[in-house]
Amino acid sequence: MEEDRQERQKETKKSSIVIEIPSYKDVLENNQPKSTAPSLFTPSQTFSQAFSSIKKSEFYSPPPSLPPSNSHSLSSSNASSSRQIEVSTTPVQKSNAILVSHRQKGNPLLKHIRNVRWNFAEVVPDYVLGQNSCALYLSLRYHLLHPDYLYYRIRELQKNFRLRVVLCHVDVDDVVKPLLEVTKTCLLHDCTLLCGWSVEECGRYLETVKVYENKPADIIQGHMDSDYLSRLNHALTGVRHVNKTDVVTLGSTFGSLSHIMDASMEDLARCPGIGERKVKRLYDTFHEPFKRVAPSRPVAPEAPLQNDPCHGSLESEVPAAEKETEDTSKRQKKDPEVILKSALSVAFAKYSDKLGKKKSQSEKEIGESSDIQKELEADSQI
Repeated sequence: MEEDRQERQKETKKSSIVIEIPSYKDVLENNQPKSTAPSLFTPSQTFSQAFSSIKKSEFYSPPPSLPPSNSHSLSSSNASSSRQIEVSTTPVQKSNAILVSHRQKGNPLLKHIRNVRWNFAEVVPDYVLGQNSCALYLSLRYHLLHPDYLYYRIRELQKNFRLRVVLCHVDVDDVVKPLLEVTKTCLLHDCTLLCGWSVEECGRYLETVKVYENKPADIIQGHMDSDYLSRLNHALTGVRHVNKTDVVTLGSTFGSLSHIMDASMEDLARCPGIGERKVKRLYDTFHEPFKRVAPSRPVAPEAPLQNDPCHGSLESEVPAAEKETEDTSKRQKKDPEVILKSALSVAFAKYSDKLGKKKSQSEKEIGESSDIQKELEADSQI
């Protein structure tokens, strides 16, 4: 009996349970996640959670797809900036073209790079000219507006390039002050400054640096042969009016340079094709001292006694003074170091001449007065 009662109670409980079926709207509302705006007082734990609301706004656009070549460098987000620069410059080492930064788009300089291939790339400097060389383009007009631009660009390069060229386009009239500032900045940061006064010249500089990338520095030096005739030719052609034919004639006649230096003017004149002017040049070159000796101070000439006082007039002094000025001018042209000494010596000479003339006139007057006194005494005795 008790078991029957329990079964009945269970059936009554089951019959009292009401099952509610949710509607379609309730199901959609329960399935959608509830997005709440981030609070400033309770910041989110991650960066993506903090800015998740921006993705739902109308101003958000997804980033463009990255090429497969740069996927490796961008995957390492925790790498340092220097590591990123090395990864970006790895294709530079195998490239035979000038790599141009995207910030140089629209620069008229690119139209004048014709002898070397170039293409755009993701590089830190403006122009990558080789494995260890780069260039930064700077306009002086832009430098006047932004004086700190060059400093920050050089700092971005760090020490990844051995040759760092600053290609400065001089496009202003007053260049003294801005060019001085650019020069100081390049010297302090171990950069090479190249100035170009036109866009064509700047493009030519970039082409030249790229072409001579793998060539040694000895290529710009003059090469001289090691044989005796070429060295004799190099030594004697330094004398004015002496050509290579004259060198062959002198070498075949005298045999060596020492014999040519010891030869007299008559011996040099006997050589065919060597005239008086070449003989004098060669002889003076071998016998003049290396150090020029300053002429000694000229001694003031003694004033000669004059019998006629009329010769001491001003008319005779004028041509003498003109001659002295001509002599002094010639000496000044020859020896500019003794200008002051020659001027003082001329002044002392003039002063001594005047004193001599005065003394001669006074002596003549004394002699005439003594003669007159003697005549008077003779007359009185008679």
